[in-house]
Amino acid sequence: MTVDSALLGDLEWRGLVADSTDREALREALSTSSVRFYVGFDPTAPSLHMGNLLQLVTARRLQDAGHTPFLLVGGATGMIGDPRDSGERTLNDGDTVKEWTERLRRQIEPFLSFEGANAATMVNNHDWTADLSIIDFLRDVGKHFPVNRMLARDTVRKRLEAGISYTEFSYVLLQSMDYLHLYRTHGVTLQFGATDQWGNVTAGAELIRRSDGGHAHAFVTPLVTKADGTKYGKSEGGALWLDAQMMAPYAFHQFWLNVEDVKVGEMLRLFTFLSHEEIEALEAAHAEKPFLRQAHKRLADEVTSFVHGEHETAQARAAAAALFGGADLRELDTATVAAALSEAGVTPIERSAELPSIVDLLVSTGLVASRGEARRTIDEGGAYVNNVRVEGVDSTLDEGDLLGGAWVVLRRGKKKFAGVEVR
Repeated sequence: MTVDSALLGDLEWRGLVADSTDREALREALSTSSVRFYVGFDPTAPSLHMGNLLQLVTARRLQDAGHTPFLLVGGATGMIGDPRDSGERTLNDGDTVKEWTERLRRQIEPFLSFEGANAATMVNNHDWTADLSIIDFLRDVGKHFPVNRMLARDTVRKRLEAGISYTEFSYVLLQSMDYLHLYRTHGVTLQFGATDQWGNVTAGAELIRRSDGGHAHAFVTPLVTKADGTKYGKSEGGALWLDAQMMAPYAFHQFWLNVEDVKVGEMLRLFTFLSHEEIEALEAAHAEKPFLRQAHKRLADEVTSFVHGEHETAQARAAAAALFGGADLRELDTATVAAALSEAGVTPIERSAELPSIVDLLVSTGLVASRGEARRTIDEGGAYVNNVRVEGVDSTLDEGDLLGGAWVVLRRGKKKFAGVEVR
């Protein structure tokens, strides 16, 4: 298998290596032969999120460069949960973890290739831990972990005063055992994860050295934050979910389209597969004419296509063009219309024998303050239903106006619009 010797340099240029074990040893390993690596995903939620996406993009980069991925879904570690900076985790029941494990497995599969010389392999750590006795675990794994080093870990130190359970305290042993198992059974010699996993991934490499005298590598990707330093993530609110049922592709596309200006270059480097030259050109164009938002548009299109496919990306662009630019709303599928209007705000109305007048709708959606203002807006040509100008103050909705049998886009002027759902 031929490997791309420039891989680590590319990862460093993109800012994807926040820390690593011996950098030069890692560089030599990645540039001379096909390395078997793994990255893990714990089922602590029903969907992957933004932090997981960075790991999937990174895994894809390594596979494209000739290395072999092992994608671990933690049916066992998901029962425990990695310690958080504050507060003990609520442990999910076995059926929930099993269901979420399967959901994550299905989500992960489209991002990697499971065919060819360096085909990806999916594994579940429940398979090698479920029948492990506590005595064997303590003798074979626990004896290699000095307690003083475990107490020195940042997350543990922060939790000591408030309290941390032995369950969460022992998580590092379970994850380290995963690395040892994959090293022994599949020849895996590289693990990577997020920055908050640094203690876990290095502990796994150390366990391989202590127990088998082996040499293993590790690196961590940076924590992706907003411009003010706060995190994106499922435990911080406003999570960027990858499941289309939990976050519609339109909303997903809008997120990337509205990334803060100071972050767009960083996001292009971290999350897209564009070349160095393309990214630098987009950064230069953004610096010169930020109002054109070329970098944001390309970022949104690239990431949405990677996660949801080109069709959903085209639908998201068309929805934005229809809502903000007056394009034909009937060309959109119903799910995209519903998602776009949900983002903008929807006024529900009950279906009755007669659909309401446009005057009443303008008032009930809050686009105008009174019926008199609604009539003036229509008389002046400033009211639109599904981007078609309303011609008279006596106009009412009819069934033909309902997109997908339920949705209407009501607009006042060029930029003020509201969604209506007829139930």
